[in-house]
Amino acid sequence: MTAYGSFLLFFVMSLSVISCTGISWLGLTVNGSSVGWNQTQHCKLLDGLVPDQHQLCKRNLELMHSIVHAAKLTKSACQSSFSDMRWNCSSIESAPHFTPDLAKGTREAAFVFSLAAAVVSHAIARACASGELPSCSCAPAPSEQAAPDFRWGGCGDNVRYGLQMGSAFSDAPMKNRRSGPQAFRLMQLHNNAVGRQALMDALEMKCKCHGVSGSCSVKTCWKGLQDIKSISADLKSKYLSATKVIPRQIGTRRQLVPREMEVRPVGENELVYLVSSPDYCSQNAKQGSFGTTDRQCNKTATGSESCGLMCCGRGYNAYSEVLVERCQCKYHWCCYVSCKTCHRTVERYVCK
Repeated sequence: MTAYGSFLLFFVMSLSVISCTGISWLGLTVNGSSVGWNQTQHCKLLDGLVPDQHQLCKRNLELMHSIVHAAKLTKSACQSSFSDMRWNCSSIESAPHFTPDLAKGTREAAFVFSLAAAVVSHAIARACASGELPSCSCAPAPSEQAAPDFRWGGCGDNVRYGLQMGSAFSDAPMKNRRSGPQAFRLMQLHNNAVGRQALMDALEMKCKCHGVSGSCSVKTCWKGLQDIKSISADLKSKYLSATKVIPRQIGTRRQLVPREMEVRPVGENELVYLVSSPDYCSQNAKQGSFGTTDRQCNKTATGSESCGLMCCGRGYNAYSEVLVERCQCKYHWCCYVSCKTCHRTVERYVCK
């Protein structure tokens, strides 16, 4: 084996022991909702927080409700986005302790880090606009000139403050040497930045009409964020086209470069990963794979949720399920709705 090959082998093996402290704060969903976050001792609830995160918590207790909310949103958005894939983000529920699919520098870890970074800034920006945080308020009016048919007003999401505080919180672990090898930390800092860029790209103009009988003769507009679902979909597309990288010394700095040198340089807006993922077909604890046995599949689909791809060629079993639904609903004046109960049989398919 060449010296370069030995380096790569050592590098990959070292990643297998990484403690995924960078997103340990997602574990706040376990106990973070049961406290008032009005005492600094509450900041000790999660051992996985690094010193800088503890300090930020103590100085900004009012932010913690938004951060706990962000942890919940990150988990649900990840699982919703990947419900049609072999890797369905189910392992995120184990936070703050993670299986190898998220504890190594995989493509899946790249997605979760970027999503978490985007969501925590999103939650803080929205909390500012809703008046939940005493330290911030609505975003200032945009600097560009308003068009003749509208005027700037309303209460825009305070993305600037959200990015400031969100990046301070989510980047802190990756600036701590105890959070893993330098390459892993560089990878996740890059992916965090990609997540925040996706957040900024999700800022759009929203308007409210004014005028007689809803004529919309005057519009008041502001800049607001799209919902988490849209941001997660954007990051999922970046996940599917992510670039595998390796660390390389360039001048005085350690940087990540594409694993295959013929590939174009890593862009600021694309996710990167260090370790190839398994196919997630079979259960394998060492790889963090739960397998797809008993996963529901779509017999008529052609995409990732199809029985052929989801079941990895093992085949599937069919069964019937009776759904009980409300039907033939009628509105009665005044004022109630009456419905009948209907039974509908549907076919389900699960992987062998």
